[in-house]
Formats: sequence, C-alpha cells, structure tokens
Amino acid sequence: MATRIKTKTLAAVPQSKNDCAQSIRLLGDLQREFERERAAMNDAIGAITQQHQPKLSDLQQRIEALQGGVQAWCEAHRTELCGEGDKLGKTANLVTGEVSWRQRPPSVSIRGADTVLETLLRMGLGRFVRVKNEPNKEAMLNEPEAVRGIAGINIVTGVEDFIVVPFEAQAEGA
Repeated sequence: MATRIKTKTLAAVPQSKNDCAQSIRLLGDLQREFERERAAMNDAIGAITQQHQPKLSDLQQRIEALQGGVQAWCEAHRTELCGEGDKLGKTANLVTGEVSWRQRPPSVSIRGADTVLETLLRMGLGRFVRVKNEPNKEAMLNEPEAVRGIAGINIVTGVEDFIVVPFEAQAEGA
C-alpha cells in the first residue's frame, strides 16, 4: 500500500536572481491590488451602512417604544396573565406572541478591584481572593538550563522566518 504525502503546491520557482526580483515585484503588485480591492469593499460597506442607517434608527426607536408599552401593560396585568401566589407563571401567550418574565442568576460586580482586594484581605476574607499560579516563561528563557529535561517544557530557539517585503514608495499626507 502506497503512502501519500501531502505537500504545499508551489508556484514556479525562480531560476535566476532576475527571475526572483521579478517575482518579488509581482508579489508587491498583487498585495497592492489586494489592498485596493479590500478598500473598495470597505467603501461599499460604509456607503450601504450610511444609506440604511436612518431607516434602521427609526425602526429601532419604534421597536423600543412598542416593547416599552407592551411591558407596561403586561406588568399592570401580570396576575391576570400569569396567575398569582403559588400558581404564578412566568409566561403568557397572547395569540400573536408570548411574553415572559425571567429571573437572572445572581452576579457580582466589582469596581476598584485593588481596593476591594485590600479590604477583603484586611478583614480576613482571603477565601474570596483568587491567587493565580502559572509558569513564568520569561524566567525560563533567562535560565533555560534550569528547566531543561522537565516534561512539558520546551525552549524553542533558532527559528528563522523568511520575509519578502516588496519596495513601494510611501506617500505622506498633508
């Protein structure tokens, strides 16, 4: 049984220094064309957005006004819609749609985290403070011999990237 090896399909490989220079020029041409096409696309998106924005804003205001009115009426008639006491429901069907009330789960909001941390620790409430232990990669790069041989740690060195930068003139805006 033959083993098939997948490789990247390469374009024609330049055969001389002159061919390589021509390929770099073509690469620059293609990159600039790509950017022009992307700019044209973004211009079109901007124009379409601007064209539709007034109508969308108007519709959003009308939606919010209707929702506010529906909510006000439903709040005033909640017992009629959902029952009361032990039989209090959370959803009411109104033929053209339904309304429902949902209790959000509890959440914690913290402003001034540094002050809150100091206060919690000062009051002996350290159980509410999370201490995060994580490997210090910078220290490992400074002392690679100390961590050599430890499973799960690999110091990667000597990786070389190949970069092609076609020349182009830079225009400065006024």
